[in-house]
Amino acid sequence: MSTLKKLLLQKIEEHRPRTTRLLKEFTDVKVGEVTMEQLIGGMRDIKSLVTDISYLDPQEGIRFRGKTIPETMDALPKPAGKDYPYVEAFWFFLLTGEIPTMEQTNEVIADFQARSKVPQYVFDILKAMPADSHPMVMLSTAILAMQRESKFAKWYEEGFKKLDAWDTMYEDSTDILAKLPEISAFIYRYKYKGNAIIAADSKMDFGSNFAHMMGIAAPYDDVARMYFILHSDHESGNVSAHTTHLVASALSDAYYSLSAGLNGLAGPLHGLANQEVLRWLQDVMDKLQGQEPTEELMGKFVRETLDGGQVIPGFGHAVLRKTDPRYQSQRDFCVKHLPNDKIFKYVDMLFKVVPPILLEKGKAKNPWPNVDAQSGVIQWFYGITEYDFYTVMFGVGRAIGVLANITWDRALGYPLERPKSLTTDMLEKIAGIK
Repeated sequence: MSTLKKLLLQKIEEHRPRTTRLLKEFTDVKVGEVTMEQLIGGMRDIKSLVTDISYLDPQEGIRFRGKTIPETMDALPKPAGKDYPYVEAFWFFLLTGEIPTMEQTNEVIADFQARSKVPQYVFDILKAMPADSHPMVMLSTAILAMQRESKFAKWYEEGFKKLDAWDTMYEDSTDILAKLPEISAFIYRYKYKGNAIIAADSKMDFGSNFAHMMGIAAPYDDVARMYFILHSDHESGNVSAHTTHLVASALSDAYYSLSAGLNGLAGPLHGLANQEVLRWLQDVMDKLQGQEPTEELMGKFVRETLDGGQVIPGFGHAVLRKTDPRYQSQRDFCVKHLPNDKIFKYVDMLFKVVPPILLEKGKAKNPWPNVDAQSGVIQWFYGITEYDFYTVMFGVGRAIGVLANITWDRALGYPLERPKSLTTDMLEKIAGIK
């Protein structure tokens, strides 16, 4: 070990007890208007961001423009014979707070189709990347590579007028969003299907075209619409939304900002949860040798798991105090389309047995399943068994919400985000240790 690294290790080991003590013994000491625990513990529950796009209600779950998920799904226009709304209608709704008519929805669909062609150089760049590149790296790179197309960047160079900034941010955001189905499907087919690319169909809507390019028949088009809408936004404080907002606050364009947000989404503590749940479920099935799940069998397994100091992935939420409506929406789809799927049967039985056991053991403020408990099951059923790609689809959905947010950030002239920092020594003085 080098001298530098040895000294660094020494400094780390000396410093850790100081932070630990502040968190343990001085949790509720106020630093300004926040507590020591909030300051050091990831800024949990500090109300310091503003967005009208979505709000996480502890009782109702995520509200998009004031509407719950069921209300949103019911109100928005849907393709004929389908259960879930057009993504294009949802984009209209997030931006305006108004439910579009079918005529207005068709106008957005046509606009997306006109903007959807991906530059050839993007595919050339993706093909030039190492074969083992993570699909999220490929998605982020593709978006960043298109920054040369930014209308916002060109407009800024010509002379910045603050009140007009939303216009080209909207243009960039719509340009990116329209291209995401083809980029993401290309990554999947190129990386996992031997470069057997399926060309886009310019006559299809967002969800249908994605399913078409993935090579998966209906009702996977409805899965795509549902998945993208459910994963679109989750207030502004989560990593992907906050990062996109933060980078855009420096007047970076939508390409820079979304690419940065997706890099945050790729983190194991953010966008990888659904694949972790599915991996755990399959391990459970192996341990139980694929037995038909019963309440008695699953209850026994859950108790043994908790007694062994492990957690049940996919259950609990930092804010919600009831079953995540995103879980419920996906469960409704499973009940209709894959009621006899073996993995879904395990998920559904866990839904019945886990919450009362968690409540009994005092393991969670919210013992109910969250969105991640269900989403990987559906993707696996339709043949998308490559775990690493799940976050790419999450990213396509998340782009809808964060791009709507940064368009409004520029419309309202929100300033550069720049919180103030304190040193550990300062905190110790506030706590009365020094």
